[in-house]
Amino acid sequence: MKEIAKLLPGFNCGECGFKNCREFARALLKGEDLDLCPYLGQEKHLAEREEIEETLPRLKQKVRDREGRAGEEGEAEGEIRGVIDGLAADFALAPLPGEPSCREDIHPFDRDAEFEVGDVLRYRPLGCPVTHFGKIIKIDHGLVTVHMVGPRHLLGDENFAPVDAGVCLVAAFEGIVSRGRIPEVGETVSFLPEHCMMQKVHSGMIVHSEGKMVRIESIDLKVW
Repeated sequence: MKEIAKLLPGFNCGECGFKNCREFARALLKGEDLDLCPYLGQEKHLAEREEIEETLPRLKQKVRDREGRAGEEGEAEGEIRGVIDGLAADFALAPLPGEPSCREDIHPFDRDAEFEVGDVLRYRPLGCPVTHFGKIIKIDHGLVTVHMVGPRHLLGDENFAPVDAGVCLVAAFEGIVSRGRIPEVGETVSFLPEHCMMQKVHSGMIVHSEGKMVRIESIDLKVW
């Protein structure tokens, strides 16, 4: 897919019907029409178009061979889909090693709320109908990093007194890609946080990728 993506114009304009050139490259490997890109017919892109046309048959055969082997071995990877919305995700996000949930960076809108590392916040992410409980592990320049601790984990604790932070903006997630493909930095992705109570697909942009560890910012519950 990368071989094709680097030959495309790279405008990520969406004129082809896909979110970006990477998605269009992936679709080309599955048989989509190259003419969907309005720029590949321009003279300055003809050399790249010819190279794509020469490269596609070989890459398509590689995909067919890989899928055939996976089918024979019974290991074909299934789609990752949200439960509440049924949308497909590029990958599922799991906690960093030794941590109870993915890290979530939130920005409380209530400037009068006072809290410190170790406190448990009760808040509702902007755009989400579910109340969250998050234990603060770091505070940095107005961003609060938390681990999810569902209320069921806190039942029976007489000393449990969460700080009510009201509505908060979720700014970022950090975790490990547990299933699906490893994304590239700068890529807009759809992903499924494994700790999400609604099992809803989120979207955002990859700002860091190292091995299977990723950081995703510009979090949105809408998936285009």
